[in-house]
Amino acid sequence: MSRRVRGRVEGTVQGVGFRPYVHRLARELQLAGSVGNDERGVVLEIEGEPGAVSAFLQRLPGEAPPLAQVERVLVRDVPSTGERSFAIVASARHGAPAALVVPDAATCEDCLAELRDPADRRHRYPFVNCTNCGPRFTIVRDVPYDRPRTTMAGFTMCAACRAEYEDPGDRRFHAQPNACPVCGPQARLLRADGSAITTTATDAVAGAAQLLDAGAILAIKGLGGYHLACRADDVVAVRALRARKRREDRPFALLAADVAQARTLIEAEDPEVRLLESPARPIVLAPRQPRAPVAPEVAPRSRELGVMLPYSPLHHLLSTDCGAPLVLTSGNLSDEPIAFRDDDALARLARVADAFLVHDRPIRTRTDDSVVRAARGRPLVVRRSRGYVPASVTLPLRAPRPILACGAELKNTFCLAKGDRAWVGHHIGDLRNAETLAAYREGIAHFERLFAVTPQVVAHDLHPDHLATAYALERDGVETIGVQHHHAHFAACLAEHGESGPAVGAIFDGAGHGPDGTVWGGEILAGDLRGYTRTGSLWPVRLPGGDRAAREPWRMACAWLVAATGAHVPPPPQLADAVGSESWDAVARMAATGFAAPQTTSMGRLFDAVAALCGLRTHTTYEGQAAIELEAAA
Repeated sequence: MSRRVRGRVEGTVQGVGFRPYVHRLARELQLAGSVGNDERGVVLEIEGEPGAVSAFLQRLPGEAPPLAQVERVLVRDVPSTGERSFAIVASARHGAPAALVVPDAATCEDCLAELRDPADRRHRYPFVNCTNCGPRFTIVRDVPYDRPRTTMAGFTMCAACRAEYEDPGDRRFHAQPNACPVCGPQARLLRADGSAITTTATDAVAGAAQLLDAGAILAIKGLGGYHLACRADDVVAVRALRARKRREDRPFALLAADVAQARTLIEAEDPEVRLLESPARPIVLAPRQPRAPVAPEVAPRSRELGVMLPYSPLHHLLSTDCGAPLVLTSGNLSDEPIAFRDDDALARLARVADAFLVHDRPIRTRTDDSVVRAARGRPLVVRRSRGYVPASVTLPLRAPRPILACGAELKNTFCLAKGDRAWVGHHIGDLRNAETLAAYREGIAHFERLFAVTPQVVAHDLHPDHLATAYALERDGVETIGVQHHHAHFAACLAEHGESGPAVGAIFDGAGHGPDGTVWGGEILAGDLRGYTRTGSLWPVRLPGGDRAAREPWRMACAWLVAATGAHVPPPPQLADAVGSESWDAVARMAATGFAAPQTTSMGRLFDAVAALCGLRTHTTYEGQAAIELEAAA
């Protein structure tokens, strides 16, 4: 008696060691057949004793590799062929790609053991990886996910690596970034002019650690772009980094070698530790320890610190060699996107970094670090990027036509949807920067290729002057739909939690174009995914000088005092020294008359006003600063 089934496995099953897992499971159960990738996922045929086939199908989803996410296993019986062996077959591509691409994953324990073992051939090799860890999204150019379609295509595997790659019993079987010191990418230590730096250290990473310990600022090439690093306890280095980067107040992220070191910086309970140690390795925001061993300038006027653990072998080596927490902030000047191409990094960061720790594996897609915090024991994502993208979201309703949602002007993220699946893009940033706008356009095009989405409907913000709106309206052959900013927030929250409504939502943010011509930002909406009723809002006040009021919170303090009292009032004592009486009087007249002062219900601007009235902040150096410092004080 023999049974043969043909099946398809859908979900995150490419680039995660799923085919060798199927091979091992089939061999264990003495089954014949084959397994391979195609543009939609994994396809397999299994033949053998009926009980063994049933056991295979029962065990298949539950024992999958750690990075795999099995969503569906679709099987049907087919005629037996009498096959006696099992094989992993070459990838096939017959139509549009629909397979899911895996996010980058932190280095696994097996690879770390090799990294630390002096007897291992990958000892201190900064690019050790396997099917359970390593770069994925940041190196993939196309699907199916095979080496020629990644930025590893230019590296030819040596005999030892090829043997691992072709051995179904090895954890590096078909690990596309597989490499070693003989055949893989190499790290180098450079000056700003591109010339090599020679140190007494055994390798480039150890040399970089020596420079950091001596007080240097380094530009370091990571998985999704460059970071700027210095010792977090070096006051002089941290101050120099702030001055050179032109980042006056915004907190710096920190790299800790392990959980024990992280706990010297932040209050890390079980929820924070789970986030720190997760494969995504995000920056975790948590209350700072009173005696955290960092310079005060790391996070001025903040009660929190943002800490991450190493997520690549290079970061593990660097943090261990240094022995102290490091500042690890984005490799850019303020308001610019992070550098990710080597020539661009050397040009843009030459006046910031004293040296560059680089490598020759190209980065395909620039991705910032993700930022999360634990809220009531659950992760609350502040910025979703490296480690989480491009994991998909299952929609509560199927999209009848492919959709592109263009996102907002500030902190932009785009989204593509097809069928019951949506792909939220990586954090892009503020589109007012020309390079960021170019990255936005390229990011959308890359997602459309990877996931075979050709949008027929393009959704955009109602604000006519937003660059994302302009991008939507210039697309040819699509239907465009304007969506009110706060209803978009409301619907996104419903969809994220698998709901379609009806519901009541409180949507608080800085600004959004209201259909009544005013600036919304503190709204109570009732409705569903299709529509809404505005049932409440903050009291509308004037926004003196428009966007300038967001950079000068004292203006909102003045506007709220005028709205609250109905009269012209002098500046309060805590603002009198920082704001001249003439400026105050001029803004008060704008608030009273409405000249160059549109109405707003913005919760963000209310926070700004309170922060100014508390004497915390009259002018800001980054978006949201006044509210952040008000929260810290509260």
